[in-house]
Amino acid sequence: MNFIKIRGKNISITNALREYAEKKILKLEKYFEDDFTSDVFVSLKTYRNENKVEVTIPYTPLVFRAEESHQDMYAAIDLVIDKLIRQIRKYKTKANRSRRNKDYQVNDSTNKLGSTEDQFSVEREKHFILKPMDIEEAVLQMDMLGHNFFVFLDNRGGSTNVVYKRRDGKYGLIMSE
Repeated sequence: MNFIKIRGKNISITNALREYAEKKILKLEKYFEDDFTSDVFVSLKTYRNENKVEVTIPYTPLVFRAEESHQDMYAAIDLVIDKLIRQIRKYKTKANRSRRNKDYQVNDSTNKLGSTEDQFSVEREKHFILKPMDIEEAVLQMDMLGHNFFVFLDNRGGSTNVVYKRRDGKYGLIMSE
């Protein structure tokens, strides 16, 4: 890993805490190729009696990101590292399976195994007309439908936007450009 950037919010980062986080993050290196040179971003936050750790690892073609909360900051770091290891293993397993299936299909075109399309199959499609509305109306529609997100056409700019319900019960907005 190239660089580990650790920042804190409502907490001072002690040398012991920094060293512990860096040591745990460096254990993730074994899951990547030798030429992996990405920066790792770690955010440590404290709110009331809860400590939260967020780790982001940009890795082409995707980004590994995990967050965990715990009363003990060191335990939160352990939990977030465990979550990242599961994500990385899952990605590597799917990538290897996809590569094996592709190789098998090239070598034996008469007997085809499941393709990557089967692994990432779309279970259901929905088509609907986007209605122009403001953000408040979109949130109201989402709540009435009992969904955790809602796609709508912004009546101010005409762009396609998404409102969503966050884990903390508040709302978020994703705006297209």
